[in-house]
Formats: sequence, structure tokens, C-alpha cells
Amino acid sequence: MANLNIKDRQTGEVTILDLSGKITIGEGSVQLREAVRRQLDEGHKKILLNLGDVSYVDSSGIGELVSSYTTTNHNGGQLKLLNQTKKIHDLLTITKLLTVFESFDNEEAAVTSFK
Repeated sequence: MANLNIKDRQTGEVTILDLSGKITIGEGSVQLREAVRRQLDEGHKKILLNLGDVSYVDSSGIGELVSSYTTTNHNGGQLKLLNQTKKIHDLLTITKLLTVFESFDNEEAAVTSFK
């Protein structure tokens, strides 16, 4: 089973977390939680999750996306989504969470939206 790989990079004040693999119960959702918390702990409040290479998200993974979003908001930050796959888009639509997340298909537009 492929774990979740997370690479972070900075574009101006925005931290982009490039995710690849699966966000699932156990390892994947824990890795995501820790990556987001680490960014907040380091004072990075503008977080963009690039989901373009995420092959699978289960209900636990969706829960972790929501949890990360909430944690970021409580810390005075913003968390947005980039390049969600059709599967993730459909999941967010079914769970009525599409309206919660600000989501982008274009990285430049996403980064600009934080200003």
C-alpha cells in the first residue's frame, strides 16, 4: 500500500504541500495532520494542499482534510485546495464539503487568492 508523500515548498507567503499517494485511515491522515500542524507551528498561515497526485482518499482522509482546515482557521490561517482530482471533487460534492473548501485548478490563481 502506497503511503502519502508530502513535499513542501514556498511561493511568497504561501506554503504549498504537494501530496502524492493515498490519504487514508492511519498513516496517510496522520502524515497530513502532522504536516499541516508543522506549518502552523512554524508560523506559516497560508497553506495550499496540492492534491493533483493523490490517488485515493477515504472517509478518514476527508475527515482529516476538514480537521486540517478547521485547525488552520483556528490558528488564524487559511487552507485551500489545488488540483483536486475528479474522485476527490466527487467525494467533496457528495459530502457537501465542496462549499467549505476554496479550491483551484491553477496554482498561480490559488497563490494570488491568499493576498
